[in-house]
Amino acid sequence: MSSAFLEIIELPSGDFALQKADEEGDALVTITFSKDAKEFLKEHNVTVAKAMIGAGIQTVGVISKQMADTDADDENRVVH
Repeated sequence: MSSAFLEIIELPSGDFALQKADEEGDALVTITFSKDAKEFLKEHNVTVAKAMIGAGIQTVGVISKQMADTDADDENRVVH
């Protein structure tokens, strides 16, 4: 059964990844900061990566709701 829990991990490369908590395989999302960005952000790169992933998850939620609403509208449409 697929996990409903997601986790953000820091990879050995310094990149950040969003993955399902109890599954092996490819990450759902990977964030890579350039050398310049890493130098600028310093230890705040974790905070920025979390914010970026959080914004993405919220956007997916909005899109999912819009798609569900559109599907419901299509089912209720009367065409003569």
